[in-house]
Amino acid sequence: MKHITSVLTWKIIRCLTLIFGVSILTFSLLKLSPVDPIMASVNYDTSLTPTQYKAIAQHYGLDKPAFVQYLLWLKNLLQGHLGTSLIYRQPVADIIKARAGASFVLMGLSWLLSGIIGFILGTLSAFRQGKLLDRLVRWFSYLQISVPTFWIGLLFLLVFSVQLGWFPIGISSPIGILSQDVTLADRIRHLILPVFTLSILGIANVTLHTRTKMLSVLSSDYVLFARARGETQWQIFKNHCLRNAIVPAITLHFSYFGELFGGSVLAEQVFSYPGLGSTLTEAGLKSDTPLLLAIVMIGTLFVFAGNLIADILNGLINPQLRRKT
Repeated sequence: MKHITSVLTWKIIRCLTLIFGVSILTFSLLKLSPVDPIMASVNYDTSLTPTQYKAIAQHYGLDKPAFVQYLLWLKNLLQGHLGTSLIYRQPVADIIKARAGASFVLMGLSWLLSGIIGFILGTLSAFRQGKLLDRLVRWFSYLQISVPTFWIGLLFLLVFSVQLGWFPIGISSPIGILSQDVTLADRIRHLILPVFTLSILGIANVTLHTRTKMLSVLSSDYVLFARARGETQWQIFKNHCLRNAIVPAITLHFSYFGELFGGSVLAEQVFSYPGLGSTLTEAGLKSDTPLLLAIVMIGTLFVFAGNLIADILNGLINPQLRRKT
């Protein structure tokens, strides 16, 4: 019990330190940005008088030195207040609440799909080493690593939406229909292309890592002995390969949370998907400090949680991997 408490305390300290460092870096980059947040908040459509400009700056606290602005933001954060968005003129918490669900559904489905497909392809490639299937899987994986997410999304849009007309071009629901009238089938149909686009980002890493681990197990002495005893391919996979390959695959896939969050930003932009990714882009382009910092903090916690869950699951699956850190 004492060891568990010590580990949790250390993890919490690391998490808080990470959040503090990321917030300082993000805030500093925003202040170095050439974008004027006050003019961006009115979409550059309004010619503000010096008096109006000064009043808006005072309202949002932008007339204070940068160091004071950061301390005020940090104080409000510790009190549970994320601030008010300059773009939407709404509490940041309300904006995140309205858009986080869509992003987490997109990232969750993409994460599951990429993990399952990657593990299956890696396993098939290892058991068919040197054959046509193995060469095709490796070629497909190398191609995936080389192609950026937004290009895959644009290609999917061009082929499946524009040319074939199988799926909608974007948005998370049909245009012109009230949210209460949107069916589950409509939402799934709008999710298919974004999910497949984002899932491709993580398939290749899991595939190649699983293939390497499987080949290492298949070349071991105990698998050679199992073959001599007459075990089938399925028995070898179930009894010897699965446990040894799935542990590193889980670790790798949970560490993929950072790329997943970053990829969602590009995917949501391509498909005009109303989630945290597209909101993050807009906040960055218009220097909306409270909104951008809040989403960056969520992304930081998301990545940290992925690594933490990976450590916990590895300890449960393989006790030999438990360590006192």
